[in-house]
Amino acid sequence: MKLPRAFYRQDTVAVARALLGCVLWRRIGRTLLAARLVETEAYLGANDMASHARRGLRSARNESMYLEGGHAYVYFTYGMHWCMNVVTGEADIAEAVLLRAAEPVRGIEAMRKRRPKAKRDRDLTNGPGKLCAAMSIDENLDGAALDGNLLWLEQGEPVPEEEIGVSPRIGVDYAGDAAWWPLRFFVRESPYVSPHR
Repeated sequence: MKLPRAFYRQDTVAVARALLGCVLWRRIGRTLLAARLVETEAYLGANDMASHARRGLRSARNESMYLEGGHAYVYFTYGMHWCMNVVTGEADIAEAVLLRAAEPVRGIEAMRKRRPKAKRDRDLTNGPGKLCAAMSIDENLDGAALDGNLLWLEQGEPVPEEEIGVSPRIGVDYAGDAAWWPLRFFVRESPYVSPHR
């Protein structure tokens, strides 16, 4: 069953933790792809210097962050990768959760075709750019409602609290004190977590 919109309206940090174990689904024509989330990061809007919405920044690029919870915010980075965030909370607060890594569970052959350089299944989706490439998530899904027919999330097997690791986020060294906020959540023993430990 698709996660209800009320799920995304919770506190952003709570959503980031609760998304672990949930399954991201992507429909492309008759093909269905699915991956179980094992790593997420919370981004907390205007007061978070690691956020695309820091200091209330608003642009064509991040406009989807300002939608109400339950939409996708998909952005391009490093001139080569798409990354997907789940927008949380009320409209105009611009908080979101980055989907960093997942375990492929359906459509693995189709994912391999999109990620031919991945040597092992664990390498198909063990980073935010890899996840989007494997599941064909790009600018066409920016702003998409997460209870639609092309991209959605379903409740999976909940991850027990003792199996959840917490750390600062990755790649946000420029963000001052916010670089050290413990807003990255991951399944400790999962081999599908991104290589950054």
